[in-house]
Amino acid sequence: MNKPSIPKGTRDFSPEEMAKRNYIFDTIRDVYALYGFQQIETPAMETLQTLMGKYGEEGDKLLFKILNSGDYLSKVSDDELLQRHALPLAAKLCEKGLRYDLTVPFARYVVMHREELQLPFKRYQIQPVWRADRPQKGRYREFYQCDADVVGSDSLLNEVEFMQIIDTVFSRFGVRVQIKINNRKILSGIAETIGAGDKIIDITVAIDKLDKIGLDNVNEELRNAGLNDETIARLQPIITLSGTNDEKLSVIADLLKDSETGQKGVEETRFILHTLADCGLKNELQFDLTLARGLNYYTGAIFEVKALDVEIGSITGGGRYDNLTGIFGIQGLSGVGISFGADRIFDVLNALDLYPKNAINATKVLFINFGETETAYCLPVLSELRSNGIRAEIYPDKAKMKKQMTYANAKHIPFVALAGDNEIAENKITVKNMETGTQQLVSAKELITLLS
Repeated sequence: MNKPSIPKGTRDFSPEEMAKRNYIFDTIRDVYALYGFQQIETPAMETLQTLMGKYGEEGDKLLFKILNSGDYLSKVSDDELLQRHALPLAAKLCEKGLRYDLTVPFARYVVMHREELQLPFKRYQIQPVWRADRPQKGRYREFYQCDADVVGSDSLLNEVEFMQIIDTVFSRFGVRVQIKINNRKILSGIAETIGAGDKIIDITVAIDKLDKIGLDNVNEELRNAGLNDETIARLQPIITLSGTNDEKLSVIADLLKDSETGQKGVEETRFILHTLADCGLKNELQFDLTLARGLNYYTGAIFEVKALDVEIGSITGGGRYDNLTGIFGIQGLSGVGISFGADRIFDVLNALDLYPKNAINATKVLFINFGETETAYCLPVLSELRSNGIRAEIYPDKAKMKKQMTYANAKHIPFVALAGDNEIAENKITVKNMETGTQQLVSAKELITLLS
C-alpha cells in the first residue's frame, strides 16, 4: 500500500510547532486589539471574478482555481477542449479560486459592507493564503498572513500607530529589530528631479548594494541600467547619504526643493519620525532611502522590519496606499496597512530560542495511574486544578510506572503527581519536579499554590 503524502509546498505542524505558532498569532492578535483593531475573516475561496486581474498576469497564473461542482464540462465544447488553451478553459471550468492574499478579499469586504462600516475602519485578519508557486526553501503554497489595515483616513497618526504596533510586538517577542521607513513620494521626487522616472527601481536596487559592492560598482550598475554620467553625478549625494534621520532628511529636502511631490514625502516622513520621538520606542527607527516596497501599489509611507540578531529577509512590511477599493469601482478610499511574516518570525524565535516555556509546555502536571481506587481519589483533585486554570491530565491506563514517566518526559510535563495507599491515608499527594527530581508531600490546596 502506498504511504500517504501531502501536496508539495504544504506542511503538517506538530503539537509543539502549533504551540509556537499560536504564541505568535496570539501575541500579534493581542497587540492589534490594544490599538482598537477588530478581527474579520473572509472565505478561503472567492469568485474568480473577484481575484482575476488584481495581481498582474503572473499572479493570475499563480491562483489555485477550483473546478465547478457537478458536470463541469457541460459548458465546454469539444473544439475548446482540443485547443487546450489553459486560461480560457479555466474560466469556463472554474468559477472560484483560493485566495492569493488578504488584501483583495479585504477590498471586496469593504465594498460589500460599505454601508455597515464605521470609518475609519480598523481591521485585522490572520488567515492562510494559497499560491500555485514553485515550492522551494522558505516558500510555500499555503502560508499564513497577519494583516492589519486602516481604511477611510488620511491621517499620518495611523502610520505612527503602526510603528508603535511593530515595536510592541517585537518587544514582546524579545527580538531586537530595525524598523526602516521611506516614502514613495520621496522616491518619485528623486526620479523627477534627476529626470529618470522610469529608472527608480534600478536606482533603489543599485543603492541597496552600496555596503556590499562599494560606490564605484554601484555607479557601474547604474550605467548598465542605462543612466548617463550626468544623472549618476546628480545621484551621488543620495547614494552616499548618511547621518541621523534628521540629517538625511535635510539633505533630501534640499535636493528635492523643486519637487512638490518630493517635498510632501519629506514632510510626511518628518512628521512620523518626530511624533514617534516622544513615544518611547524600544527599537531603532531608520529613514532608509533604499527601501522601495511594491512601487506600483504604495503611494505614501512605506516600511519594513529587519531582525538584528538573525540573518533573514524582511519579517514585517507595509505602507500607505491610495485606492484600495478602486479595483471594484469605488474610488478614493485611502488606507495604510502592515503584514507580519509569521513563518519568518517563527524561524527567528527558533533561532534565538525565545519561546517562553509556558507557551510550549501544554500540560503542567501528570497524575500517575495506579488503578481504580487511586484514580477515583485523584479525579476530584484534577477537577480542582483545572478550575484554577492549571493544565492537568491523568494517564488513562494502569501501565508500568516507567511507561507513564516516559510519556511525561516525551511531552515535557514539568511535574508528576503520585497518590498511592500512603498518600490517600494522609489525604495528600506526592508531587515530583521532573527537572530537579525533588519530591514533596502536599495537600490539594498546596498543590494548586505550587503549580500556579
